[in-house]
Parts: sequence; structure tokens; C-alpha cells
Amino acid sequence: MPKIIVVGSSNTDMVIQSARIPRPGETILGGSFFMNPGGKGANQAVAAARLGGQVHFICKVGQDVFGDMARQQFITEGIHTDYVISDPNLPSGVALINVDAQGENSITVASGANGNLGIVDIEQADALFQVGDILLIQLEIPLETVWHTIKKAHNKGVKVILNPAPAAEIPDEIYPYLFALTPNETETELLTGIEVNSLGKAQEAATILLNKGVAHMLITMGSQGAYYQSAETKNFFPTKQVQAIDTTAAGDCFNGALAVALSNHSNWEDAIPFACAAATISVTRPGAQASMPSLAELS
Repeated sequence: MPKIIVVGSSNTDMVIQSARIPRPGETILGGSFFMNPGGKGANQAVAAARLGGQVHFICKVGQDVFGDMARQQFITEGIHTDYVISDPNLPSGVALINVDAQGENSITVASGANGNLGIVDIEQADALFQVGDILLIQLEIPLETVWHTIKKAHNKGVKVILNPAPAAEIPDEIYPYLFALTPNETETELLTGIEVNSLGKAQEAATILLNKGVAHMLITMGSQGAYYQSAETKNFFPTKQVQAIDTTAAGDCFNGALAVALSNHSNWEDAIPFACAAATISVTRPGAQASMPSLAELS
């Protein structure tokens, strides 16, 4: 099977659902609490594995109960854990998440061991890059590690999908290494200065990033769908309208599904609706990894 390498963060999400997200200095009573495995890298790895991908995850966790729980979760999901590294000095990452009645969220992350995933850790996984087909990576680990990993994968012939979240600047030298870039509207605005409030603006922003060297641009537009553009074509893919419960990991679900579809040699016209359908299911459920659908649910 084609191999998907996911490099990124692993967190434990501590979630409180309430009528609304509190303002600074405000306390709200009456919320409900639950704890879920999360982290953008882990979320995308789980999404891809549940949808049938052969997933190898590179991350760093602490030598604590959260790290033990994460590793066991990955094994349960069928993810290869040879490069899930235990850090002896730092705790596992955690995220505190507020979710309101409309499913919108506010998130604060303490990176812990995620912030210590370094270039040396990537180099120790060199054998994996020799046989990988797709690299899926985000920006929730040290950026110097991200840029090094992208270059390494590209130079080994691995197709790189960069989900630029959380939003951060990307050095101009990185864009030509990217097979696909998948920002949402907020991330696109940071990268281009263009507010994506219409398809015309999405096209304008995508053109800027394609001109920087990206092969395929895909801007996710929440409940509207996704806009795709390359040098040869452009298209908008609307998504099914549903009642959102929790949008926490919708983007992660989309990217994991996209990686699976592309690893199976789907064309963009099939891969993007597949990813949209998976993400649409995920927002109807609470939690991050808990919300990821199985392949059977999309059949």
C-alpha cells in the first residue's frame, strides 16, 4: 500500500462545551467537560488511518500518562508508531478548548514535547522517507523542523501536503517544494494579505501562492466547501450542509482524507469531494480524533 508519513503534534484535548465562549475575565458556569486525544498531527494521522491509509506517524510525547495514552491510541487505530518518540524532559502537549453552542471553538495549546521535535528526530527516520509516498505536515511543531522535513521529503520524491495551521508565515524558498498547500480562509489571508470572502478573492489568493511555486492550491472555506486551483485548472467544490456540533478538527479530517485519496491515485475531482464529505461528518460529532469517520461511512 502507498505509505503516508504524517509529521506533527500530539496533544490531549481538554474540552468544555458551554453556551458561549467566555470573554476575558469572565467565568461561565454550566458547561460539560470531556477529554480527548488531539493535536493537529495526531488528528490527521487518525483521520487518514480510519479512512484506509497506511500511516506512519512521527511525533514526540512526554514520558507521562498522556504520552502512554496517545501511543496506545495510535496502535489501536492501526498507525505505525516506530517514530513516536518519548521525551525524557518535557511533558506531553495539552490543549484547552472551549466550544460554544454553534460548534465554534477557542483553543489554547501548551506544546510540551511537541516543541522539542527536532531535525535530528527527522533524520533518524530517514529509512521511512526512502519508501514514503505522501508527507502530510502542519505548523504545530518547531518551524525549522517543518521546513527541513519538507525539503527532505521533496528531495526523496515524496509528495508534500502542507496544512499551514496554526497560521504562520512560510519562507518563499519553501513554496516550490510543496505538492499541495491547504490553508483555510484565515491562513490564506495571512499568507497573501487577501481576505477570502468570495470565490473571486479565493482565486486571487491562490494565484499568488501558485506563482510562488506551489503545484496545487486548495483553500478550505468552512461550511461552503473548498476551492482548488493549479496552473491547468480551477474549480469550487461545495459541501453538504449539516448542523455543526464541533468544528475543532474539521480541517484535520479534511487533510487526512485528502492524503488518503491522493495516495490512492485519485484525481483532484474525486479527492476533494471525498475530503469534504469526511470533514462534513466530523463536524456533526464532538471531539477531535473521536469525530473522525471510518471509510465505511463514506462508502
